[in-house]
Amino acid sequence: MHDCPPVAPTPSPSDSRRPGRRSPHAVVIALLASVILLAGCGPSGTTAGKPPARPAPGFPVTIDNCGVKVTYDRPPSRVVTIHQQTAELMLALGLRDRMVGTAFPDSAVLPELREEYESIPELGKREPSFETILEAGPDLVYGGYASAFDEKQGRSRKAFADAGISTHLNREYCGKRRVTMKDTYDEITTIGTIFGVPDRARALVADLKDRVTRAAARVGDAPEVSVFVYDSGDKTAFTAGGRSLGTELIRLAGGRNVFADLDDVFGDVSWEQVVARAPEVIAIYDYADDSAGSIGQKKKFLLSRPALADVPAIRDKRFVVLPLTATLVGIRSAYAVEDLARGLHPENPA
Repeated sequence: MHDCPPVAPTPSPSDSRRPGRRSPHAVVIALLASVILLAGCGPSGTTAGKPPARPAPGFPVTIDNCGVKVTYDRPPSRVVTIHQQTAELMLALGLRDRMVGTAFPDSAVLPELREEYESIPELGKREPSFETILEAGPDLVYGGYASAFDEKQGRSRKAFADAGISTHLNREYCGKRRVTMKDTYDEITTIGTIFGVPDRARALVADLKDRVTRAAARVGDAPEVSVFVYDSGDKTAFTAGGRSLGTELIRLAGGRNVFADLDDVFGDVSWEQVVARAPEVIAIYDYADDSAGSIGQKKKFLLSRPALADVPAIRDKRFVVLPLTATLVGIRSAYAVEDLARGLHPENPA
């Protein structure tokens, strides 16, 4: 039982991706009042005359995340994930009961996680507004891309902190540096620490490492295959550079990114450069929302360009399709190594 006054409901916009016509400042003030009142009535909050709750066993823990230090006195219990890789990581750690909202699905969900994923309220097909996130009453917002905390859209990490809500950004977007599988393993370990489930995190990391090891063993000593990553673009090609996780996934699968010398995570290259580097396989990144064209459209486009006709991958129609989510820091990256190994070395039995 809690002796807290009832909180008047705040009208919500009819479309979670588009705020209503009321003043956004009025909406934020009303929502903040509701969140603060409700937080004070929760089992982990404080009420008048009562001391703060003691930290949970194993806590507090302090995490330095992209230069933002957050101290957790207990595991978060109401989490909103923005971008699919964060939601899948949470579900893989058995944390469905802590999730109150997801947003921005950009690939088909892993079959073993689909039922749980679909049971979580979806707050938007893209990044939801600050007000929409507040309505879900989270104590933590976990973002996959830097755009989760876009200051211009009113979703800065400071704005959430001022509202009493912690934030965590996938380490892949902490800065322009080379991303590796170690980042995946470290991200899982960190999330396991934040939620007080380090044993689950260790088990998940061990499973993913085993997947990668088996994929590498499948490739064996086979000659490496040259690979061009096609993300999108027509006048130029937007591709994965040497700092991307994709470059390491290709290497682990027995391949070589032909643009590994591009000193960035992603970048534009000319079609003349693609022709000159003569890739044997083209890895196409799949966007589930069709924002960069469907897989069929991408293949048709590549096959229709006369300038590419003599490129080995085009001539032999050798394509490997990877869901965008599988090329990011998250549980899918190990699956991507398996898929790439099969596509680059079909002659080697599984």
